[in-house]
Amino acid sequence: MQMENFAPIMFGGLVLIMLIGFPVAFSLAALGMASGFFAIQMGWFPAVFMENLPINIFGILSNDLLLAIPFFTFMGAILEKCGLAEDMLDSMGQLFGTVKGGLGYSVIIVGFILGAITGTVAGQVIAMALISLPVMIRYGYNMRYATGVLAASGTITQLVPPSLVLIVMADQLGRSVGDMYRGAWGPSILQVLIFAGYTFMLGVIKPHHIPGIPKSARTLSGAKLWAKCLRGIIPSAILIFAVLGSMGGLPGIDTAIATPTEAGAMGVVGALILAAIHKRLTLALIWEAMVGTMRLTAMVVFILIGARVFSLVFQGVDGARWVEHLLTGLPGGQIGFLIVVNLFIFFLAFFLDFFEIAFIILPMLGPVAAKLGIDLVWFGVLLCVNMQTSFMHPPFGFALFYLRGIADTLFKEKRIAKPVLSNDIYMGAIPWVLMQLILVAIVIFVPQTVTMFLPKEEAIDTDKVQIEVPADDMNPNSGTDNSGGGENPFGDPPKEEAPAAPGGTAAEPEKK
Repeated sequence: MQMENFAPIMFGGLVLIMLIGFPVAFSLAALGMASGFFAIQMGWFPAVFMENLPINIFGILSNDLLLAIPFFTFMGAILEKCGLAEDMLDSMGQLFGTVKGGLGYSVIIVGFILGAITGTVAGQVIAMALISLPVMIRYGYNMRYATGVLAASGTITQLVPPSLVLIVMADQLGRSVGDMYRGAWGPSILQVLIFAGYTFMLGVIKPHHIPGIPKSARTLSGAKLWAKCLRGIIPSAILIFAVLGSMGGLPGIDTAIATPTEAGAMGVVGALILAAIHKRLTLALIWEAMVGTMRLTAMVVFILIGARVFSLVFQGVDGARWVEHLLTGLPGGQIGFLIVVNLFIFFLAFFLDFFEIAFIILPMLGPVAAKLGIDLVWFGVLLCVNMQTSFMHPPFGFALFYLRGIADTLFKEKRIAKPVLSNDIYMGAIPWVLMQLILVAIVIFVPQTVTMFLPKEEAIDTDKVQIEVPADDMNPNSGTDNSGGGENPFGDPPKEEAPAAPGGTAAEPEKK
């Protein structure tokens, strides 16, 4: 076997172990080690090449940027459990509920706001479904719309800063987290507008699917209702501006005064303050949030170690060159590359978690994108938009699993009159997956949706560059001999100095 043929075999083995269902971190490390031993036996690289593995793993564990992940995870876990979602959904539901699709609008808006302060899909989908699903069913909302909007509004968390996925993207692509966050705001806002536009059109075409609730169902109105809405929004907005603004993650803010790790630590303090304001800051809440953070952080580290073992051997057998030749030869240039890559990521998302995709696949794609002249911030945000769909794919989407469990719990507790069918959950997700794919297409063909918020690089016009020679060099009275040949206005070149003698003085010319 030739080494050139082994890289595609490793990639095929990678796809196979992903489909088996065994934990990816361990199966990926096992595949990498087995492939490495085989490559050594075949003489493709020496055994000392594998000595780089401990150094690579130590580099992972000493990466300061990845330290931001546990901070933002802990912040999200605190806010997820402090009652913020309940208060905001209740107030927004009463504010918008009387218009057609009003409960849908409130779920979309609250999902966007919670995504900007929590960053966790599971908690967001569960919290919103527990509160809103019984109310939507009670007032006659179409079951497929209700389940679809709840799942989709939870998954937008993966795109809205401070998304953990964007931190990983920045690390893998070698770009700043602040730039990734600024670039993600455009697609995030577009996603909300697309969801709201679909709700509006459904209200026009099929108003009986999303009826407005009667005004008599309100428990608050007027100034009291607005005060409750603002009480939930204003502290959240302050936290968003403090955390993202300090690290340069907001549009219009190009200067960072804190690293992502420092901003995450500040966010944890703000989350604890918000929990105290809601009078739900307890030791049990803090302990539960710490356990959840520990589990997620350990999962990320093990996936990253497994991916590094595989990628080291893959690089050793010239896998990067094989991927580059495979993808740079696609028709269509940049657009053809982006379409093929996004189709590949879309189908991988049926089986893989977004962390697994980011750590395993992105290191292969990033260098190719850079060679094609693609802005890596645009590329990273685009893939993040695509990976939202991993939570919505029927029948494997995690958001659908969460929704399935919550619907069963609500029926057992008799909070809803009839069970929610799995068919309604899966069919209800399809329009929202299509809307997410529409956003992928928009970001591919209109890169300004990402780059418009990034700091502009100063362009240098080479035609206007002028090189001025100091006036003394052209002055005949400056002591310089400028009387050289006619074609050389600067005179003869300076005569070569004699080399220095060992004693430190210039050596005399040899006498004949």
